[in-house]
Amino acid sequence: MMRNRREFFRKSLLGAGLLVSSQAGGGQMSAPMSTTGDRKAGGDPIYAGQPFLPVETPDIPNLPWKMDNGVKVFHLVAEPVKRQIHPDKTIDVWGYNGTSPGPTIQILQEDHVRIIVDNHLPEATSVHWHGLEIPTGMDGVPGLTQLPIPPGGRSIYEFTLHQEGTYFYHSHMAMQEMLGMLGAFILHPKKPHQPRVDKDFVIMLQEYSVLPNNSVPNTMSMEFNWLVFNGKAGPAITPMITRLGDRVRIRLINMGMDHHPVHLHGNTFWVTGTEAGRAPESTWRPENTVLVGVAQARDIEFDAKYPGDWMLHCHLPHHMMNQMVSPVGPMTRLGTGMPVEISPDANHVPGFPQDAYMEGAGMAMDKSVEKPENYGLQPWWSGFMQGMMTLVRVLPPDEYAKIMAMIRTKRLQPMPGMPGGWNPRGTSNPHP
Repeated sequence: MMRNRREFFRKSLLGAGLLVSSQAGGGQMSAPMSTTGDRKAGGDPIYAGQPFLPVETPDIPNLPWKMDNGVKVFHLVAEPVKRQIHPDKTIDVWGYNGTSPGPTIQILQEDHVRIIVDNHLPEATSVHWHGLEIPTGMDGVPGLTQLPIPPGGRSIYEFTLHQEGTYFYHSHMAMQEMLGMLGAFILHPKKPHQPRVDKDFVIMLQEYSVLPNNSVPNTMSMEFNWLVFNGKAGPAITPMITRLGDRVRIRLINMGMDHHPVHLHGNTFWVTGTEAGRAPESTWRPENTVLVGVAQARDIEFDAKYPGDWMLHCHLPHHMMNQMVSPVGPMTRLGTGMPVEISPDANHVPGFPQDAYMEGAGMAMDKSVEKPENYGLQPWWSGFMQGMMTLVRVLPPDEYAKIMAMIRTKRLQPMPGMPGGWNPRGTSNPHP
């Protein structure tokens, strides 16, 4: 009976075009691409000549491809990954091509793609292409549409994509999802949407439960103490850099266990798409907070007309903290050069402390997260950024050009007036 079942799967899947091999060497390519090379090949040059504006996924690389007789060939390697989610925390997760979440895949509507998946995990896996309308044999559900990919094995998925929008890929083994096996899959439209955007970003939402003195998330727990955007917790998340006057799109993808009300400060946006693609303009609605449910995506768009450093964050209070779980308690950091401000009678006030030792100047680690995208932020800004918190920086043209030049050259200029002082730009009213 078991032999007949295996033979059934083998014949069905080979007929559908999906090959599952017990050796990583077979199939359409003679040798796997280097995962080290994949990590380095995530910049804009891979999109030179492509007729679309590539998305930016802060802290996550793009997945390069090779052309083979008109087919875009991508290569994913499922493997264990060490991920530094915070300057003080590195965890052991699973992902693809050396990163978790996995690299972002970007294609053009109607592209024909081949995705080679090698399994370097100690157990079987598969990849599901969430929301894509493709043949059932390509759907990536082990035991139903394909044999599981064994350790050391390979699957080849091949299909033509007629859709456009924000989609994602992930393991279809539940606990592997919880350990970080997901990535964005962006289908750019052949005809650009109107109004056209100048900046396009991807933010993926996840949660981890990591016990004290451990590095491996407890995938059975639902009390999460590390809440991350693109595999990073605030203040380690790289801000989104925009120019004053830009039209901006942010694609929010939730592949965790919790729903997340994501709020953008200082701006009103329109919800223009979901995990099923672009929404009709008649259904767009103005918001400043959008609920992103589990296994959902929400595209938001706005005109960056107010200069400033605007926070984007989940508005659930515990999701704005690091290490926030009852057996652990909040992460605290004292003695960083600026006093924690409390009143003389603080210990006699019921409810104290709440935020005095959790967020504030005492938690600041500006130097630990120094990068071009953070240039010009207020001193001790990092002490007020935790969990699912990042920034949309709307910069005047000269400041934008300066930061973009630093990003390109990877050279950080010294901050004027540091370490003390308050940036005057932040004290003015951006809404005249």
